[in-house]
Amino acid sequence: MRPKIMDVAREAGVSAMTVSRALREPDKVSKAKLERIRAVIDKLGYTPDPAAQTLAARRSNIIGVIVPSITNAVFADVMSGIYESVEGTGWQILLGNSRYSPLEEERLVTAFLHQKPAGIIISGIDQSEATSSLLLSASCRIVQIMETGPEPFDMMVGFSHLEGARAATRHILDAGYARPGFLAARLDPRTQRRLQGFRDVAGAAGVLGEQRIIATPKPSSVTLGGLLMADLLAKAPDTDAVLCNNDDLALGALFECQRRGINVPAQMGICGFNDLEMMAAANPAITSVRTHRLQMGRMAMTMLNEALTKPEIPATTTDLGFEVMIRASTLRQPLAEIQS
Repeated sequence: MRPKIMDVAREAGVSAMTVSRALREPDKVSKAKLERIRAVIDKLGYTPDPAAQTLAARRSNIIGVIVPSITNAVFADVMSGIYESVEGTGWQILLGNSRYSPLEEERLVTAFLHQKPAGIIISGIDQSEATSSLLLSASCRIVQIMETGPEPFDMMVGFSHLEGARAATRHILDAGYARPGFLAARLDPRTQRRLQGFRDVAGAAGVLGEQRIIATPKPSSVTLGGLLMADLLAKAPDTDAVLCNNDDLALGALFECQRRGINVPAQMGICGFNDLEMMAAANPAITSVRTHRLQMGRMAMTMLNEALTKPEIPATTTDLGFEVMIRASTLRQPLAEIQS
């Protein structure tokens, strides 16, 4: 099989990003690494993927945007920010929906590169090896969104899902709850990192119970949130709080508690993630981790536009952070007492 950039990286003992930099900007790689990479390239007979190099001759005015869902309100907010910032720039958005499938994401990246895009905005940091090879070899500027990580392809804007879940779990414990659970759907990599954040804090506090973690690969919905909450209560009826990996599940959990006559927040604390509008509108209002999705979309397009108009702009990573929006659903204790 034709060698890929990942093969070169493994053989040379460096990251794929370093190989990509050695090919595009050799002056930014140490002499020792550069010589090692070149030796491996000669040994393996590696050549950049032509599909990823189509921009070398010329580029279109297309900005390819790949998200895992076009119905999820989280990504709808991001797209709103992108479209706001692209207005008046002359760039044209080409939208792709990967439907949480690595193979579909790879297909979309390949298809977009054949369009000779000026840039690509792609969600997440967990691309497959094949997709990573394409993006690392591409000659267009790239912005990864929704998350931050140690080795961006180019530019990145997002936040830490791990730290967001850790902060939410700490709030739940600080509010006086002692037997927290976790509800998860879809189980994509971002969900896995939120679950890990919950495990980290609950485990360190000595209150982690595996029977209180209810997870399913099914797509998230409010109805599913109610079903997962019912499952949690059947398996661990002493549970007194729950962190949900998104707001749909949190709202469903609230409805299930209300159906059973379980008082929220006195008997059960509930916290969501993303802080969609319905969290503040629920009764009681639901605590949630606010993520700056509209700003993320705006900044991604602004970063890309600046990089395209000023090629000397270097790769940058912007962490927008998050906020735990404390509301009635976790106020087992008065807010002043929690914050003291």
